[in-house]
Amino acid sequence: MSFLKRLFGGGGGGESEAKAEASEPLEYKGYVVRATPFKDGGQFQCCGVITREVDGAVKEHRFIRADKFTTLEDAFAITLRKGQQIIDEQGDRMFG
Repeated sequence: MSFLKRLFGGGGGGESEAKAEASEPLEYKGYVVRATPFKDGGQFQCCGVITREVDGAVKEHRFIRADKFTTLEDAFAITLRKGQQIIDEQGDRMFG
C-alpha cells in the first residue's frame, strides 16, 4: 500500500521533504544572502533569500533555481553563489 501511496502522490515524505535549515548569512555588497534549500525527490533544490535595507525598510527577494544537489553542503555553496550572481546582475532592481 505505501508503494501505491508514493506512486500516486500520497504520503510522499511529508516533513522530510520540507525545508532544510538555512545557511549562515553571507554579506555581499551591502546585501545579505541566505541559502534555504529544500529536499525534493531525495536531492536538495537550490533556493535562497536576498535581503537589504532600502530607505529604512528591509526588502526581500526569494529565488528558486532548477539546480539540485545530493548534499546539503553543495546546495548551500551553489545557492550562495547564485545569490551573488543575482546581486551582480540585478542590484536593487530585484526588489522592484
